[in-house]
Amino acid sequence: MIKITVGIDGMACGMCEAHVNEAVRNAFSVKKVTSSHTKKETIILTEQEISEQELRKVVAQAGYDVVHVSWEPYQKKGLFSRK
Repeated sequence: MIKITVGIDGMACGMCEAHVNEAVRNAFSVKKVTSSHTKKETIILTEQEISEQELRKVVAQAGYDVVHVSWEPYQKKGLFSRK
């Protein structure tokens, strides 16, 4: 699984977060997407690679600006996982 962190400029409220989340869900096959206007970022969990260019395009079409994009491997932390 891949965790993609997207810095987004222009989100001002919960409706903005929902707008970005919906745009990402409609464009890509993702496991989970959450946005925070206070942190100015969106976190995407996915099994498949997402093109940075396509991601930027989708966010721009939703009316927001991508500031940065970073990828990292993601492993779900279970109840008995080691810290």
